Amino acid sequence: MSQSNGREPGRRAGRERHRGAVTLRRQAIPDSTADQRLLDSRGRGDWKTRDAWRALRILSEFVEGFDTLADLPPAVSVFGSARSGPDSPECRLAEELGAALARAGYAVITGGGPGVMEAANRGASGAGGLSVGLGIELPFEQGINDWVDLAIDFRYFFARKTMFVKYAHGFVVLPGGFGTMDELFEALTLVQTGKVTRFPVVLMGTAYWQGLIDWLRDTMAADGKIGPVDLELICLTDSVEAAVRHIVEAEAALSAEQEAVREEAVARVAADQRDAAEAADERDAADSGGARES
Repeated sequence: MSQSNGREPGRRAGRERHRGAVTLRRQAIPDSTADQRLLDSRGRGDWKTRDAWRALRILSEFVEGFDTLADLPPAVSVFGSARSGPDSPECRLAEELGAALARAGYAVITGGGPGVMEAANRGASGAGGLSVGLGIELPFEQGINDWVDLAIDFRYFFARKTMFVKYAHGFVVLPGGFGTMDELFEALTLVQTGKVTRFPVVLMGTAYWQGLIDWLRDTMAADGKIGPVDLELICLTDSVEAAVRHIVEAEAALSAEQEAVREEAVARVAADQRDAAEAADERDAADSGGARES
């Protein structure tokens, strides 16, 4: 969004940045983001006063996210590069994926930007599904793409990333850069450590991801840094049908496990009640026998 608006040829002409509910343009755009100001440890003479207020702003982002997404239907978070061109293989795959997820009854959550994110949102919206975009304040503003039905703009990455995980029934990760890798490995870490209920993580694009999978297996797992079972947390495929089936089957398996746990709990309570009733009957019989003897 850096094109000139014809009025100001300066470096910020035509730019726009969203900061929560606030829209900034041209000279009103600051040179740093809220995340940068929060995390910068240099020149922090005002930290005793400013950081306390930032804590309230951070809290407001969580409240806004939780309140907005609380009624979201089952959803899948889709990640991938903002730099991918519309005709790239990953964008074509993302659009097909978004449509397939929508037809399977899932809302599609992306970062709301261009590239792979826009393609997934376009696919979901075109198939009649709910298309969600969770934007972020960046020095190079991307803006929310036109295919998003429900959008939230965040100042802080960690608040935004919580929403990606909390409201997703699965992750699908297409080719991307550092941000995509960050989202992928955070998801894997949360699943591996049991911080979230087990949910599927799908990598789409075998040519792009195979080198990473090989390194995880031949270097990281071989050196004992992860267990062999940890590699099973990832489903690698080029097939949209296989990706959606993996997510649906994982959800069905989890639902079956949860139902089995509930049934076991109900059976345990019933058995305890039955044992308690039998014990009470035995006490009553003993008391009755004692009364007749006396």
